[in-house]
Amino acid sequence: MKKTLFLIFSIFIIISGNSNGSVAPTNTDRPTTGTLNGHDWVDLGLPSGTKWATCNVGANSPTAYGDYFAWGETFKKSEYGEGDYKYSDNPTILPASADAVTVNWGAGWRMPTLEEMNELYNKCTHKWTTQNGVAGRLFIGPNGNSIFLPAAGSRSDSSLDKAGFLGCYWSSSLEPDDDSPWFLLFASDDYNVGLTNRYYGFSVRPVCN
Repeated sequence: MKKTLFLIFSIFIIISGNSNGSVAPTNTDRPTTGTLNGHDWVDLGLPSGTKWATCNVGANSPTAYGDYFAWGETFKKSEYGEGDYKYSDNPTILPASADAVTVNWGAGWRMPTLEEMNELYNKCTHKWTTQNGVAGRLFIGPNGNSIFLPAAGSRSDSSLDKAGFLGCYWSSSLEPDDDSPWFLLFASDDYNVGLTNRYYGFSVRPVCN
């Protein structure tokens, strides 16, 4: 049976957080922007020191959608259904060999963990906005730097669903109790972290330390 993005909401598990965040500009002697393996990163001033990439994997600008990946797969494809899914392991955190970021962008880059996604949510202010005609969410860190995540939708079977209305971004973390991966879901009026089926095609935003 064909599954659409609407099914995500039926299994969505919400973690509460502070949607307004807390912004307090800080001074630092460290660089707040840089490049690793030819890809740009931004330091948002987060407590963990995690740097977030300016683009999705497969994108050439912050507003481009980029490629879509099933969780644990490192390649884009034309079909994103349960029967097309190839990754059968159940790691708590994806290893480098199954991390779409590390495989495509090289060592030093990786997918964010659940903790890092929650940090982005709780420590940044974020708002729905449009950049260069593309809808998405702008995240402004404690130091005033920001990143834009386009609402690239998701892929199920051969369809692209809700592009321009929803953003769906994988983490590298798996919930051991039911073998489901954690992901970001945002729209114009909501932003949450939850669980879903691993064979959907979602966007990936890299991080580095």
